[in-house]
Amino acid sequence: MSAIDELFRNLRSNGSKAFMPFVTAGDPDLPFTAELLSELARAGCHMCELGIPYSDPIADGPVIQASFTRALDKGIRLQHIFDCAAQVLPALPMPVVTMISYAIIFRKGVQRYVAQAKETGFAGAIVPDLPIEEAPPLAEICRREDFSLVQLVTPTTPRDRALRIVESSTGFLYYVSVTGITGERKELPPDVIDNVAQLRRETDLPVCIGFGISCPEHVRMLAPVADGLIVGSAIVRRLANPKQRGRHAILQEVRHCVDELLAALNPASDSSPNRG
Repeated sequence: MSAIDELFRNLRSNGSKAFMPFVTAGDPDLPFTAELLSELARAGCHMCELGIPYSDPIADGPVIQASFTRALDKGIRLQHIFDCAAQVLPALPMPVVTMISYAIIFRKGVQRYVAQAKETGFAGAIVPDLPIEEAPPLAEICRREDFSLVQLVTPTTPRDRALRIVESSTGFLYYVSVTGITGERKELPPDVIDNVAQLRRETDLPVCIGFGISCPEHVRMLAPVADGLIVGSAIVRRLANPKQRGRHAILQEVRHCVDELLAALNPASDSSPNRG
């Protein structure tokens, strides 16, 4: 059983849902990323997605694209991220997964990437641009290594294709709430609730929702049908301009945002022993 499997088993046993922030590795720099991961764990986050900066992101909106650009402009590369993560991940009480382009994995080598990511302390990888037709080699290695491979289903994914994605995925299934790119939105489409409910009837995998979630109202809307919620742009935009605002102020602002969303997600319980 992977760390992600164990997390969702424990959450389901007490009727709680997972809160998963997304942050970009190396924005504004890697020491700050390490500090931020620790702060997110202390806040009570159940899992974290660490975005690996990439020059040609597929589904990321302007906030995350700008974050990737800032990190790449500083020369951040995959090995730097692994070196930093190896220092912080073993001490965290929450699993951390990479959100990474398959181009990076392929260039490094599938077997080599999984082995090094697992050795570093990552629990899995979300690979948004991996076509289901090309997924079997990576999926087989991930299953063998107990390293979760999370794949995405969108509102426009045909049902038969969605079922193939379900069969290839481990850890949890990432449901994209909107058609389009990442980014904060004032409203989410009402059919997301029915779509996720249908998907949950077709798999035992936890189904987590991402894209567009940015406020407690969104969390309260989606929590009844989801196993977890993913928030990216609402957090990443708070990481910009650290020189003008100060790192301590940024951490406080992120913590305040996370506290509000966590309170909306699991209002009647404190399911995380790492709350602080």
